[in-house]
Amino acid sequence: MATTRSIQLRTEVPGPKTRAILERKERVVAEPLSIYLPLVIAEASGALVTDVDGNTFVDFAGGVGCMNVGHSNPRVVEAAQEQLARFTHTDFTIVPYENYVRLAERLVELAPISGEVRAAFFNSGAEAVENAIKFARSYTKRPAVIAFEGGFHGRTLLALSLTSKTHPYKAGLGPFAPEVYRVEFNDLADVERAFVTRVAAEEVAAIVLEPVQGESGFRVAEPEFVRGLRRLCDEHGIVLVADEVQTGFCRTGRLFAMEHFDVEPDLMTVAKSIAAGIPLSGVLGRAEIMDAPGDSAVGGTYVGNPVAIAAANAVLDTIEEDRLAERSESICETIRARMESWQERWDAVADVRGLGAMLAIELRRGGEPDADTATNVAEAALERGLLLLKAGLQSNCIRVLVPLVITDEQLDEGLAAWEDALEAVLG
Repeated sequence: MATTRSIQLRTEVPGPKTRAILERKERVVAEPLSIYLPLVIAEASGALVTDVDGNTFVDFAGGVGCMNVGHSNPRVVEAAQEQLARFTHTDFTIVPYENYVRLAERLVELAPISGEVRAAFFNSGAEAVENAIKFARSYTKRPAVIAFEGGFHGRTLLALSLTSKTHPYKAGLGPFAPEVYRVEFNDLADVERAFVTRVAAEEVAAIVLEPVQGESGFRVAEPEFVRGLRRLCDEHGIVLVADEVQTGFCRTGRLFAMEHFDVEPDLMTVAKSIAAGIPLSGVLGRAEIMDAPGDSAVGGTYVGNPVAIAAANAVLDTIEEDRLAERSESICETIRARMESWQERWDAVADVRGLGAMLAIELRRGGEPDADTATNVAEAALERGLLLLKAGLQSNCIRVLVPLVITDEQLDEGLAAWEDALEAVLG
């Protein structure tokens, strides 16, 4: 019996209703908020997105990594609706609520950090990064922060100062925060050299590391590099911050990517899939560091919103009950095998890399980064019913952030559409 296809294309893409809404958008929405995928969503479920024209797509973008437990996850919907009916806001530091404490209890138990651990919740990944630096500076009484070439940590002032890519993120938006120093990724010698030529080790509060660099095309930290950073931080009294905003919540086949390296960070930032796309982020870390700032030195009106917190508790329930870490590993095996077959078939597919289900291909032509081909492949995939995101400092990578609840049939269908798109562009 034939399998029912998930991808359903009823109009051209973009369809007439989508085009009409995007024309309205042009008249009232600020121009920098450009649209990457020309479709307007009507509803979504699991790993499928349906637009206002009735077209259904397989989603490999996952809300830029926010939808690990899937769109409209039933547990998340139920938890958020129940909380909405009870109360929507108080500010936890004014009138606290139990589910905030419950989420903190669960995450400090799950975090790959030994000893006494604390949690604090915020709104966005960038806010989590900014607050992690507050904790580190308060604890060490030092000003400087080290980040890595190719890193992405957000778009607020300090987070943007840590971020490496100039266009489109930084150009024209300076001056940036002082006492931020950038070193080469996966190059411990450059970190040690920086202590000699750029910033004294005793002035450094924190080193901020993505275990897998997201924006630069899913470059994975080398185990010996991560171990070396831990050694240097211990030697010089520096706080090691793992930015797990994109890598967390089973994306890499573990609950947190740092578990792959057998190295404990001092602080971790989490966001994106923590609450299935409802704005929430957090910092998890050693109690003595988390307790270092003065009374009310961290916080904010909306941080740890109770509806988002309820969603996050439901996300953890889903991860546990549906065994999403194991599912991530299975998805990895399927996608990586297909990507490696593409690498053998087309010279333009220059590299396959990533960790767990956090995978990407890099496209090159004549040995040079080929952003145009990456764009053409993503556009051809959209025409075939698949949503893909680009990445890379030269925008020549295509990454996978598929919801981990995708079925095997949907995964195969999405990969087939991607392969057809590569065939159409590369021949």
